[in-house]
Amino acid sequence: MLGTLRFRLTAVFLAVVLLFALVSIALAAGLFRDVTREQSVDELRREASGLAALYAESALRASDEGARAPEFAAEKLELATGDKLYYIGASLFPGQRFGLTRLSRSALGDVELDRDEQVIVEFTPPGETRRFIAAAQPVQLVRGTEPFGWLVVAKPEAELREQWLTLFSRLSLALLAGVVLAAALFLWLSRRLTEPLRVLTRATEQVAAGRYDVEIPEAKGRDEIALLSRRFRGMVTELAEAENLKRSFLMSVSHELRTPLTAIRGHVEALREGIVTDEEQVRASLDIVAAETDRLERLVGDVLDLAKLQAHRFTVRSEEVHLERVLDQAYGAFAEEARRREIDYSLSGSEEAPVIVSDGDRVLQVITNLLSNAFRWTPDGGRIELRLDRANGAVSVDVVDSGPGVPGSQRARIFEAFVSDDVNGTGLGLPIAKELAAALGGEIELGATPESGSRFRLVLPVAPAT
Repeated sequence: MLGTLRFRLTAVFLAVVLLFALVSIALAAGLFRDVTREQSVDELRREASGLAALYAESALRASDEGARAPEFAAEKLELATGDKLYYIGASLFPGQRFGLTRLSRSALGDVELDRDEQVIVEFTPPGETRRFIAAAQPVQLVRGTEPFGWLVVAKPEAELREQWLTLFSRLSLALLAGVVLAAALFLWLSRRLTEPLRVLTRATEQVAAGRYDVEIPEAKGRDEIALLSRRFRGMVTELAEAENLKRSFLMSVSHELRTPLTAIRGHVEALREGIVTDEEQVRASLDIVAAETDRLERLVGDVLDLAKLQAHRFTVRSEEVHLERVLDQAYGAFAEEARRREIDYSLSGSEEAPVIVSDGDRVLQVITNLLSNAFRWTPDGGRIELRLDRANGAVSVDVVDSGPGVPGSQRARIFEAFVSDDVNGTGLGLPIAKELAAALGGEIELGATPESGSRFRLVLPVAPAT
């Protein structure tokens, strides 16, 4: 569980969310603390300025009119403002008590009090253990004169801390609730994300065990996981087809090898046991053994060639190839069969054949395979044409026949090994021709003639690509 992708995704997500949340809370708390301090200082400044003006006015009235000190009590002012009131300096009401707690200038430490401007100080009043922040306002009976003293309005710093600590606790609760909700949401999302991966994991284990009939649910959506699921489904389908082809290949090879071997064994046993004694029959049996041996040799050679081509371990030479000679040689190899079967067999364009750079033997092998396929499917009295064209730096060799043609359902599989409806063929000629053409830098195209039959076109470059 702890090592699963789902757990790691959730843990990383929550760690990132928690980190950003903690940074945000720290920034918010710091900003709130600064704002709260500024607001408190502004409030202290206003209170100190107003109260200093009030006491200065009362002191002037007492001096001019002989009035007594103001009746209002400092305790009530402190209760109204929520702050502590102190006074430093000479008495505003000589011989009278006016209710403010007196402080010595040394109580403020090394702070220098200004005669005209307010001063913000931090100090610990006598008899207190708490630290206070205060605004010291000069009390001037007449503006611009020497102050009688300074009115100090102080607030405990602990109250400021309590405000932003309250905010911090609320933000922490909000963070906890947010993390819980985010965890629940991401667990659900991670399940949605990782469940297809778990299905694919189980499917890969089954495929690794050789089971290609595994069911893979249809992927929904267009995200990367859906694309991976579709690609994996396609891969499994191709693997299943490749497995079927391999089995079919092995069965076909076994069958094709067993047929000549059975014939050879039957004739050899007949000769060894003395069943065949007539000289003419002995010669016929030996001819059959030789023919089946040649057939067996060709089959094994074709299988090896196809395997090398598909594994890209086939060596292709690079030499000057006179296509006219190659076409004449390929054409002449089937001339006698065409005459015997009364097939209209023709060659055109060879007089304009260029000299190309390729592997002459392999080019001849491809053309021969295409001609062999054409003669196999063309009925007696039919038509086969071998022609050459040249255009756009490439040459094309067409083999056109009047056979039954290739059905649309077979066009995609005709170049697969052992896929053939001809009981006398191996089904390797066209696959080898296709792989050889690709190895030579060309390709084979399959088309249809206007009347009936097929047209196989070998396209080769005049010179190999550099």
